[in-house]
Amino acid sequence: MIDCYKVDINEKSTWQNLLKRAPQINSEQLTRSVKSILNEVKYKGDKALFDYTYQWDKCLLESLDVSKKEIAEAYNQVSVAEIDLVKDVIARIQNYHQVNKPRNTIVDSGDGICCHKVFKAIESIGLYVPGGSAPLISTLIMLAIPAKVAGCTNISVCTPVNENGQIHPLLLVTADICGVDVIYKLGGAQAIAAMAYGTQSIKKVDKIYGPGNSWVTKAKGLVAIDMDGAAIDMPAGPSEVLVIADENAHASFVAADLLAQAEHGTDSQAILITDSEALAKSVKKEIQQFVSRLSRVDIIQAALKNSAILLVNDLDSVFKLANIYAPEHLILQIKNAQKHVDKVINAGAVFVGRWAAEALGDYVTGSNHVLPTYGYARSFSGLSTIDFMKATSVQYVTKAGLSEIGNLAATLAQIEGLGAHKLAVDLRLEYAKEALCLKD
Repeated sequence: MIDCYKVDINEKSTWQNLLKRAPQINSEQLTRSVKSILNEVKYKGDKALFDYTYQWDKCLLESLDVSKKEIAEAYNQVSVAEIDLVKDVIARIQNYHQVNKPRNTIVDSGDGICCHKVFKAIESIGLYVPGGSAPLISTLIMLAIPAKVAGCTNISVCTPVNENGQIHPLLLVTADICGVDVIYKLGGAQAIAAMAYGTQSIKKVDKIYGPGNSWVTKAKGLVAIDMDGAAIDMPAGPSEVLVIADENAHASFVAADLLAQAEHGTDSQAILITDSEALAKSVKKEIQQFVSRLSRVDIIQAALKNSAILLVNDLDSVFKLANIYAPEHLILQIKNAQKHVDKVINAGAVFVGRWAAEALGDYVTGSNHVLPTYGYARSFSGLSTIDFMKATSVQYVTKAGLSEIGNLAATLAQIEGLGAHKLAVDLRLEYAKEALCLKD
């Protein structure tokens, strides 16, 4: 069960250990095992994928991709209400990402130099959607919709099958509604390898997105540093939440938010910082009452061992600590919470006020729930449309523009000792001066 500790925010030694995340699996054995899988897929292709699926998913597949017939049958296994639900969620996610889609820009300095920044979609991408005890419909939407908004033209999805070689029908229907191009019956590190390197049946992609277990995370990290591999979205670690609450907070709301994060996995972390001893006691009591009613009780109890309630003298300097911790999710249940948002520097996503349940952000606020964890919010952002795009600079230079800036470039080239650079500019300056270049 979660414990409460009195700490002095100004004394790092009193809270540093309490905020340590659960150690990520990064053993030499895991690295060797994942490298072996990557190499098997890289050199044996489909055969390795069929073998691994049989070994770990206990399923002997006939094909790796989901057929149109299987998708059609999936529609017959879900209700109209479920389809409408999916479409409503998609609409909200699509609107948010469409508004935040980057626009091309033009910088014209008026002296013959004009620079454009042009955004284009990454053409071929791979999305990984974990399997497990429940179909992660929301994760698929959060990955596929910004990709479609960005304009990606080849979207592949990998997700594990059950022992019968099946994928949850609503996940298939959602993928179809989202407009993905192909769905593969693959999970684990071998799915990452297949998308990164390509096989006889699976087309190589340029970038891979999506969460996963330690094997998937390790595989993503390894293919990202392989010249033959693929780029990835962001580093990943266990999910986490930090709640800052005062005496005005609703204890049951706080408890529920902590539990919602704890049920993600045994290595998840849920932290509450408050200056109210009464609230701390109430939250702990509410957690005890709620836990027995929840289905993932064993996972929650394990996660709560990594979690803590920190009781501080006041909340004036608590944002300094929050920015050091850099949580994936930050919830502000304090008086006039909106006035404190500007104090947040490092956080994947911020939820403001008592009504802002973090679970709403997981599903339907519109903002993406694929966020940096494990302190990576100090240098990474949550997934957005721009992550599915890349920018190219286009530079227009007239003869007048060359005359304006040519000497600057030539001088810098000389200072740096790059004679060919200087030559490329000086030649043009000479031709321009002698009017040998008749047109721009």
